[in-house]
Amino acid sequence: MQSLREIYKIGRGPSSSHTMGPERAVNIMRERYPEADEFKVVLYGSLALTGKGHGTDTVIINTARPHICTVEWDETTPCPVHPNTMDITALKGGEVVAAKRVYSVGGGTIVFDGEPPELYEKYADDSIYPHSTFTDIAKYCKAHKLRLWQYAEKYEGEEIFEYLAAVWERMKQTIHEGLTTSGVLPGCLGTKRRAQKLYNQRHIDESAQTRENRLVCSYAFATGEQNAAGGVIVTAPTCGACGVVPSVLKYMQETRGFSDLQIVRALAAGGIIGNLIKKNASISGAECGCQAEIGSACSMASAALAELFEMGLGQIEYAAEVAMEHHLGLTCDPIAGLVQIPCIERNAVAAMRAINALSLANFLADTRKISFDTVIKAMYNTGKDLLNSYRETSSGGLAKYYEIK
Repeated sequence: MQSLREIYKIGRGPSSSHTMGPERAVNIMRERYPEADEFKVVLYGSLALTGKGHGTDTVIINTARPHICTVEWDETTPCPVHPNTMDITALKGGEVVAAKRVYSVGGGTIVFDGEPPELYEKYADDSIYPHSTFTDIAKYCKAHKLRLWQYAEKYEGEEIFEYLAAVWERMKQTIHEGLTTSGVLPGCLGTKRRAQKLYNQRHIDESAQTRENRLVCSYAFATGEQNAAGGVIVTAPTCGACGVVPSVLKYMQETRGFSDLQIVRALAAGGIIGNLIKKNASISGAECGCQAEIGSACSMASAALAELFEMGLGQIEYAAEVAMEHHLGLTCDPIAGLVQIPCIERNAVAAMRAINALSLANFLADTRKISFDTVIKAMYNTGKDLLNSYRETSSGGLAKYYEIK
């Protein structure tokens, strides 16, 4: 598996696959071919179908500046390798210097066709972690008396926690920015920001459960709204699902007094879970529906919470498995291709579900019948069985029936 840096990336929204990935691809082409004076990009599949709503063309053109860059949309050519496919051609004086096919596979990670990832991504080496299933990781951790965060430390060194500390600071800053900003999100939907309203209503009902719900949801909304507005966020594991992990961890830190060090270790545990999903299935909504994004984020958050409360490996696995199992079949149908409806609310719902998964794991882990490895396999197969219209094409579900006024 790859470094946890590939799961948690700091960057701008609204989409890791549709903005962060293409931006990275164009930057690499500029670095490789400095003699080029012009670029041409052709977008296929989901990149073409929802790229306008995600602002894919805008980020590509801005990244290529001061060079001329044209973007074409091909909505019909099949994408047999990955639905987020793009061709980038570098030109000089109208003559082709180089042409590359690139896949944006989720979470801001890109793959150049026919090239090993270590050629262009420092932390994309797939052999950083020697194990690729939770079963094998748990076996190794039990044999060596390691917690999941210690497992991450063993293979990435102490410096991974310096990186995760920066990730945590960015997550908290994004929540703060989202809570202190009001108004309407960009795009044709006229979506109002609601995080501040939720946060300000936290004391209206004094019951602990209601306060928890409003606080956690306000943090998730704050992050999701910042992402939708093109603000700086952390993929966890994607932009569209970036609000789940930080919202539950911030709530627990504020109400239970966990230290930043404890939170960072929890992020490491959640990152291992996200890594397993990315390795054995997908974190791309265009490939496997929203179950691959929100479902994965919920699994990561549940595992992080279980690590935070120092639960055993079996309880951590149960929490992560429950979280994913009950997102199976979740479609990706963003209205107008914007990461707003239903995306932002889904972050809040999944955050609360992660807390529920933690509670179940505390009492029922010894009754577990389904392994985390099994639910990952089921998610991937379910995603492949989803109709194309329900995999980030904005041609089915809510995106099909909602009338934009």
